[in-house]
Amino acid sequence: MEKTIKINLGGVLFQIDEEAYRMLRDYLQSIDHKFRNMPGGNETIEDIESRIAEIFQSQKDLTGIITKENVEMMISIIGTPEEFDQYEEQDSGHEYSHREKRMYRNPDDSIIGGVCGGIGAYLNTDPVWFRLLFIVFALFGLGFLVYLALWIALPLAVTDSQKRELYGDNFKKSRDHVPGESARYPYSTNVGNAFNEVFRAIGKVLFVIVRIILIIIGVIFVLAGFTSLFSFIIIFVFNYPGAFSIDTGDFNLAYLPDFLNYIVTPSMVPLMTVLIVLVVAIPLLAMIYGGIRLIFWFRASDGYVWLVGLIVWVLCIAALAIISFNEGISYAERGETTSLEYIGPAPDTLYIRAGDKISDLNADKEIALTDNYYRIYIDDKKNLVYIRPRLDIYPADNNSTSIEIERESSGTSRLDAENNARRLVYDFRISDNTVFLDEYFMIPRDSKWSFDVVSIDMYIPEGTIISMDRIAERMYHSHYYHGYATDSEDRFWEMTEDGLEYLDYDID
Repeated sequence: MEKTIKINLGGVLFQIDEEAYRMLRDYLQSIDHKFRNMPGGNETIEDIESRIAEIFQSQKDLTGIITKENVEMMISIIGTPEEFDQYEEQDSGHEYSHREKRMYRNPDDSIIGGVCGGIGAYLNTDPVWFRLLFIVFALFGLGFLVYLALWIALPLAVTDSQKRELYGDNFKKSRDHVPGESARYPYSTNVGNAFNEVFRAIGKVLFVIVRIILIIIGVIFVLAGFTSLFSFIIIFVFNYPGAFSIDTGDFNLAYLPDFLNYIVTPSMVPLMTVLIVLVVAIPLLAMIYGGIRLIFWFRASDGYVWLVGLIVWVLCIAALAIISFNEGISYAERGETTSLEYIGPAPDTLYIRAGDKISDLNADKEIALTDNYYRIYIDDKKNLVYIRPRLDIYPADNNSTSIEIERESSGTSRLDAENNARRLVYDFRISDNTVFLDEYFMIPRDSKWSFDVVSIDMYIPEGTIISMDRIAERMYHSHYYHGYATDSEDRFWEMTEDGLEYLDYDID
């Protein structure tokens, strides 16, 4: 079997047989000898190598090996270095009678991006007029945008073939031009050349300023992208919130990935995790890479990489949206169930105390939502979720004290939501003139969280003195009118016609 060799052309790896490799090596050496000492020669060589890579990619067969026939066909398409010399010696008019002119950016007459130089060469006109025109339009805010659009849209004429298409009949004359000096046009004047020199000097200054600005932007992109990506990995992948967490009202962002296990179908959690990581990481990686390119201003054949990255990112967003929509259907309707229990005639003083306490739970994580009121506690070992209920106290219509427990949840339908509400576990007990309320309700194991809420509504006759311990007071959703208790002593309220009234004196 004939030996094959791996080569890199234009950033693309190819396998080539030994005979084809020798032919390609000789061809590239002749190209290098011809252009390496010419102005812009290195860019021309790189462009030719990229063109060779494109031709080889289109010619590869099922084996993926470049053969001698492929190299010969490539040379017939691009031409030999001797043929490049023949083009220079041929009459320009005869040569271009069969060629169509194309517009490029002109590297031989470039002040910023070579746009005006390219337009001037294409139209056989001194580019100074186009430069003046862009300046006039820039005063109205349009010149810069138009120039930027042309800079992006027009390719740079780096090879002889591209310059032939740009200059047309004036190609031979353009070869006499020395880069850095004023370009030679049939209708150029001394005044035009003077303006071009002024613009060229201004362009060099602007180019330096633009490069400095781009470097600063690149540094910002790299730092912002790297910091965001590092923080994201630390928090969402390794679950280490120590230095990278958002704690606002005890809301810890690092615990949200764990909470994902309780709000979506368990089998979908790994897929959603991967999709979320890709949706966040791909733009951040693009920001870092783009910042590096802005800083070092290097050329790279990375168009396919950007395109593949964009396609993958869009597909991940679409897949995440579809999964989220399907999961969100289970929260479409709200339903509730209510149970009412009478305590009996109201005592002179009713004591409200905490039953089972959150502090007695072995909860691993805590998430606070809605202004620190709605609190979720996660026990990963038991795979259980606990939530703090809401306590409201109202004046009763009669002399009897009662407790109403309202359970509310979500589901795909109203009936499904009511069934989810019935599954919520909450307990309380009554002993003489004391009501013991659990500080939490529980979602059963292997059940999803569905915006579950438990409300405790107590109806107490007017004139009743009410004593709450610190935990019960914290459950009372109107506590912000009075603030939390600051000592171990219980505080007292009196039920009035308008509701609870805090008593700021001792009860004997």
